[in-house]
Formats: sequence, structure tokens, C-alpha cells
Amino acid sequence: MRKVADCRELPSDVGCTLTIAGEEEEVVRAATEHAVSVHSETDTPELRAQIRGMLKDDVLTGA
Repeated sequence: MRKVADCRELPSDVGCTLTIAGEEEEVVRAATEHAVSVHSETDTPELRAQIRGMLKDDVLTGA
């Protein structure tokens, strides 16, 4: 099942509206890179766990 990470669900100083969808590992990797480059986060196991915990099933495609 495809997963979705939506930046709008997290507090942000930059008002980010990015949504990332794909296979779970792809989404975690892309969302981590985004969090580091845009939100000045540090790539840690804790950040990746937080991202993984916020993923939702992609209900738009149902795939």
C-alpha cells in the first residue's frame, strides 16, 4: 500500500504544504531529505521514526 506524508499536519514556521506519496521507504527517505533541507532538522533515527509514525495510507489511489 502506498503511504503519504503531509507537512501540513506538522507545526512549521515556513507554512509548508508539501505532500509526499509512494512506497513507505521512498516516502520516509524523501520526507527526511525534505525535513533536513527545508526545515533544518537533523537526520536521526528519531526523526525517521517520527516521520514513519505520521504516515497515512494513500486513500486517493487505494493502491
